[in-house]
Amino acid sequence: MTSAAVQGLRTTDAPETADVDRRRWVFRHPALIRVCHWINVACLTILLMSGLQIFNAHPALYWGSISTFEHPWASIGADQDAQPPKGVTTVAGHSFTTTGVLGLSRDAGGDMTERGFPRWITLPADQDLATGRRWHFFFAWLFVINGAIYLAYGFASGQFRARYVPTGAQWRHIGASIKEHLLLRFAEGEEARHYNVIQKLTYFVVVLGLLPIQILAGLAMSPGMNSVTPWLLTLFGGRQSARTIHFIVADLLVLFVVVHVALVILSGFWNNMRGMVSGWYIIDRKQKTVPHV
Repeated sequence: MTSAAVQGLRTTDAPETADVDRRRWVFRHPALIRVCHWINVACLTILLMSGLQIFNAHPALYWGSISTFEHPWASIGADQDAQPPKGVTTVAGHSFTTTGVLGLSRDAGGDMTERGFPRWITLPADQDLATGRRWHFFFAWLFVINGAIYLAYGFASGQFRARYVPTGAQWRHIGASIKEHLLLRFAEGEEARHYNVIQKLTYFVVVLGLLPIQILAGLAMSPGMNSVTPWLLTLFGGRQSARTIHFIVADLLVLFVVVHVALVILSGFWNNMRGMVSGWYIIDRKQKTVPHV
């Protein structure tokens, strides 16, 4: 592993570029980080789709240890008595009509049918709980193993601190960084060489906050794991609470991905993609670019 791969922050002049003061190649992502990133993309996509397949088997959420079927905290279903029938999503006592998306959507034949999430976003498309569970469990363990490798490398190489821990100077300018993000002002030139405080804090919360909670909540729903680690049920307040937390954290992760992809596109899609595929991207003083993990 070269020093550039370890630091992940070295800038070199592009030999084919005459104006080296304006345009430079920046090495950002070592090979292992890039491989882990794309494995995560595949795992999270399949985990989301298979997870929604599992959720559709009983599209309701509860708090506590048991399912209080008459009073779910959240549910997705259909009002078949309405004319015409309509999809209804209820959260904390507030109901919303979601026909065509949640509760009531078209099946393979084009007919409207009662179903939590539509078939185009579940894996498999048709209702098949057993297959959905197989997909979910396999890719959950692949995701955990990949994440463990990523963290081990990050801590050992110093990449984790460089990427996810804000410096003292960054903490002092957090207000300005928040304003720049809200106004969609992306870093330019030398500033684009480093993650800013908002990026670092966001990734830190996701990597060491949301993802561990998601994994532990998933394990807490397993009867086999309950016999080995009964403290997990106590930690989450019961199996149904763990299921609800698992679902909420999944929503937060989807929100993170949507914002992440939007910023990748707005700040220079091809440059960012080049960085995550090859490890290198271009800093151009006239080009607005923001680095992404």
